[in-house]
Amino acid sequence: MGRNYYQFIDITDFGPYVTKLILGMPRKVKKDELSTDQFSVFVKIYDKAGNPVMLPKSFIERDKFFPSEAFRPVCKVYPCCRFGNEKEESEFVAIEMPYGPIYKGSSAIASDFTNMNGHNKYTVSDYRVTQIKEIGSGDDTLVGLVFDNCAGVYNFKKDRFREGVSSYEKLPMHYGYFVPEVKNGKRPLIIFLHGAGEGGHEPAIAWSANKVTALSDPENQAKFGGAFVLVPQCETMWLDNGTHQYNDSGISMYTEALKALIDEFVANNESAIDTDRIYIGGDSNGGFMTMRMIMSYPKYFAAAYPICEAMIDERVSEEDIANMKDQAIWFTHAKNDPVVVPDKYVLPTYNRLMAAGAKNVHFTFWDKIVDIHEGFKNENGEPFEYMGHFAWIPMLNDDCKVDFDGKPVVVDGKEVSLLEWMSKQKISR
Repeated sequence: MGRNYYQFIDITDFGPYVTKLILGMPRKVKKDELSTDQFSVFVKIYDKAGNPVMLPKSFIERDKFFPSEAFRPVCKVYPCCRFGNEKEESEFVAIEMPYGPIYKGSSAIASDFTNMNGHNKYTVSDYRVTQIKEIGSGDDTLVGLVFDNCAGVYNFKKDRFREGVSSYEKLPMHYGYFVPEVKNGKRPLIIFLHGAGEGGHEPAIAWSANKVTALSDPENQAKFGGAFVLVPQCETMWLDNGTHQYNDSGISMYTEALKALIDEFVANNESAIDTDRIYIGGDSNGGFMTMRMIMSYPKYFAAAYPICEAMIDERVSEEDIANMKDQAIWFTHAKNDPVVVPDKYVLPTYNRLMAAGAKNVHFTFWDKIVDIHEGFKNENGEPFEYMGHFAWIPMLNDDCKVDFDGKPVVVDGKEVSLLEWMSKQKISR
């Protein structure tokens, strides 16, 4: 048995990655004693049942699989506290490793989840760190250390959320939720509906496979004066009309169950949630379900933020348009989305809403989705371009600031982002 280490997981625009390992050293180590060539890092990936998994090379090359084991490069080594914060001297040492869509080696080996049978699932990363070069000199020299006992996993952003399950008898639903750090007064509720890959039976995937945790970040919470965040998870996909197959019926078997969950959550927090400020949105399948909910319950939500929404326009009736034109809606999509082609979904629906006289409907229509926050680069060293379907990335980073005409969205004479706009929406009773 070797020494203990801890895994540190960060939730990025491209999902959760094991970004660093924290090693428990036999003595305090100074910064000038450490270098990147002192450790070799090897990892094997298993599912939660302990079976080795085969991983796709990347999200782009999903049809190319490789064994779930590899050496990971080391890019930085330094003394740190137990939770990975850098120090000048410590009995803990952090090893940072490259991660992201593209780096030397497979991106998937650094990820903390993979896709199994259509749903993303958390995996178990088993690391072995071997010291291959001396640390220090004289009597304090450290040699031959091996770290292969995972003593803990830190995923602080994911762990901000608690879990629950609704009591709706026909179809109980699991969910995650975030409670704002505000003790007095009522606060808004933001609902996020996941995409197809985040369905299943592992609720944490719904808010951490994509960076939904950003809605709980202090800077975004400040825009709302504190807000509850509710993230339901369906077992199959929102675009399931009961056949358990993708379809364009415009019907979801989860509509009533989802509304029951929302009603129950609001009732359980009656003294803390402002029912005039309930906001709903989500991406892809979740964008479809956002549309389904505001069409089915047109007077319930103060605002909606559908992202790359998959409600085919043919299923949106003239009555639906009449009901939605007076709602507050902000669409987000990319022109080059190959999965949910805008010409069949959001574009005709948006045009019909505007023709019907909508006054508070906005649409940020990205040319393409390019990394501007993580520092991810392509093989030419340029900012990484995500698949066009990934419109949730700019939305969750609150980068949506312009309308369909390319001009800023303005409220009360001030330019606003999507989240700032949403925070101002309230049902008039």
